[in-house]
Amino acid sequence: MFKQICFFRKRPDMTMDAFMDYYENQHARLSERMGRAPSIPNAVRYVRRYLVPENNPVTGAVIDPGYDCLMEIWWNSREDFLASQAIISSPDRLPSIKADEANFLATHDNPVCSVIEYDSPMGPNGEATRVELRHGD
Repeated sequence: MFKQICFFRKRPDMTMDAFMDYYENQHARLSERMGRAPSIPNAVRYVRRYLVPENNPVTGAVIDPGYDCLMEIWWNSREDFLASQAIISSPDRLPSIKADEANFLATHDNPVCSVIEYDSPMGPNGEATRVELRHGD
């Protein structure tokens, strides 16, 4: 499994609610709205995680993380990831993506990272835990 994360900051003139609404109801469905094939082909999961700063338990301070949203996408392989990146950056798609991003993102200069994950055993007796994703009911 290959995972990508991107860090996004909302436009400063937007509320968090407006940012979330635009991302969920407009941008996340951009290809669908434009009648195009998905821009993230072969992706197995696409998640937006909106950040809500909380008190640091050591200092008590609420610290701005610098971003408002983490976007995560999973693919079965790095090759599937690279294929989707080529589609997104193609000259026939990139202008519409950048124009739409200007409606809700502070910048196009957003960090994009791949992720190497390690799970810690969290079971009641120290055993490994597992999360299962299912499609449908």
